[in-house]
Amino acid sequence: MTGVILAVAAGALIGLALGALGGGGSVLAVPALIYLLGFGPIGATTAALVIVALTSATALAAHAREGQVRWRTGLLFAAAGVLPAILGGALAAHVPGALLTAAFAVVAGAAAVCMLRCRRRAGAAGAVRPGRAVAAGAGLGGVTGFVGVGGGFLAVPALVQVLGMRMRAAVGTSLLVITVNSLAALASRAGTVADLDWAVVGPFTGVAVLGASAGKRLGARVSGDALQRIFAVVLLAVAAFMLVDAVA
Repeated sequence: MTGVILAVAAGALIGLALGALGGGGSVLAVPALIYLLGFGPIGATTAALVIVALTSATALAAHAREGQVRWRTGLLFAAAGVLPAILGGALAAHVPGALLTAAFAVVAGAAAVCMLRCRRRAGAAGAVRPGRAVAAGAGLGGVTGFVGVGGGFLAVPALVQVLGMRMRAAVGTSLLVITVNSLAALASRAGTVADLDWAVVGPFTGVAVLGASAGKRLGARVSGDALQRIFAVVLLAVAAFMLVDAVA
């Protein structure tokens, strides 16, 4: 019973993050599953992909209704990452859990620092170069598959910093990228999905879906710059904690 309560609480937080920030779901779900619910690194990353894929797809529909999804760029970005995500997921099955945790922390920390210190490319919005979108999408897909995340915490910085997209459009578009990448990464982990504790994953996912709706309303009341700072600070704190744990 305690596990279900913790899953519900964590699911609410993950849903809020995805709805408001267009990412951060996996980067919060993975440590919650490991440190609060007792999952191993492989089980946690697989469960996080299930949770985030379903939650992101739900949140995507709401953002799309408001015109905050750049479909052409998002689909190009996501499609470029499908094969790398599958290959990364297959590789992760042969890597020690501590190394996966450390890799997760390093990637999250790098994204957080970029969000805090890098400035958006002036005048790039609306003039996305396909080659740049493909390269960024492929890199994101590989990382998504390997460390077992939906990739929103990397997709948002990439869409803002590399492709020059405005923050609110990046939030909506990242949900498209997250959904596609999560499903691709899950395809390479299909054999481990049946072994998940669905008594925990089910409530976790259900509450996350509900939380995404509340998160979207919250995000509409906060400026894009403030969202970016909040997103980065949360990432940095989680990354520091997980890196310390991995090397301890």
